[in-house]
Amino acid sequence: MGAEQPPDAVLSVEGLTKSFGDRRAVDGVSFEIAPGETFGLLGPNGAGKTTTISMICGLVPPDAGRITLCGHADGPATPQARSRLGYVPQDLAIYPDLTARENLQLFGRLQGIPRRALTSRVDEVLEMVGLADRARDLTKEYSGGMKRRLNIGVGLLHQPDLLILDEPTVGVDPQSRNAILEAVDALAAEGLALLYTTHYMEEAERLCDRIGIVDQGRMVAVGTVDELLRITGEADAVALSGSGAVGAAAAALGELDGVSAASVDGTSITLTVVDAPAHLATMLAVAAESGMSVTDVDVSRPDLEDVFLHLTGRALRD
Repeated sequence: MGAEQPPDAVLSVEGLTKSFGDRRAVDGVSFEIAPGETFGLLGPNGAGKTTTISMICGLVPPDAGRITLCGHADGPATPQARSRLGYVPQDLAIYPDLTARENLQLFGRLQGIPRRALTSRVDEVLEMVGLADRARDLTKEYSGGMKRRLNIGVGLLHQPDLLILDEPTVGVDPQSRNAILEAVDALAAEGLALLYTTHYMEEAERLCDRIGIVDQGRMVAVGTVDELLRITGEADAVALSGSGAVGAAAAALGELDGVSAASVDGTSITLTVVDAPAHLATMLAVAAESGMSVTDVDVSRPDLEDVFLHLTGRALRD
């Protein structure tokens, strides 16, 4: 979090701080996003995500810290820097009585895109978000998912280097949600840097190269999912069921390297194991040597939800 920022980072946030009266909403938050990277910003409600995004977008001035956007050390304070940023808010920002094409043309003109270039750019964006075949339909006739995709299209019109997506799949059906996630994947593959917030942990696991977890205004952890799992020391749970000398097997298994706990419940043994797949063959062999006939094996690996709960004491959607 306090590490030197890479020189090619699209966005570098260092020591960002903001208070509202006596409440410290953001407290020394630091992270960076490289080209083509999808960075997930996760936190419970009230953790400081919205305030952090508002400062990155230039909507709220920070009390302290630095935002470097595409090499501009003064962050979003200059029009040149702001032009490299795209923002897709959680609330829809489209006009229902206009078609998709008309919406994009209107926002493109507001963004200052030359009229001749705008026509071809609107076509490109409609293809990107999968709405080319519905371009002439009024957006009030769209499904929730289609409106969300058009909302993303508006943020892409001016070809930003960084796109901020604030919970882009809220309230959409599973099919539309998958289409949005595929579009986000494709944008990252094309080199766009993405800042992604969500209350769906499975989205973060699927999309994000790295994740920052914010709680009570502070960045409590940053890393890949695997790195976050290692940081918290989370271990796998292994359940062995069978017959025979279950107690003797549990005692022997508890002595193995990597096994931190072993308990017996009737004909089942529950083990706490670091990297269970690497030890599974040895565990089965020891159980057999101890006189236990194993008939069922279940390995439960920790996921991002477990890490989040461990770090914040709350579920993501709390």
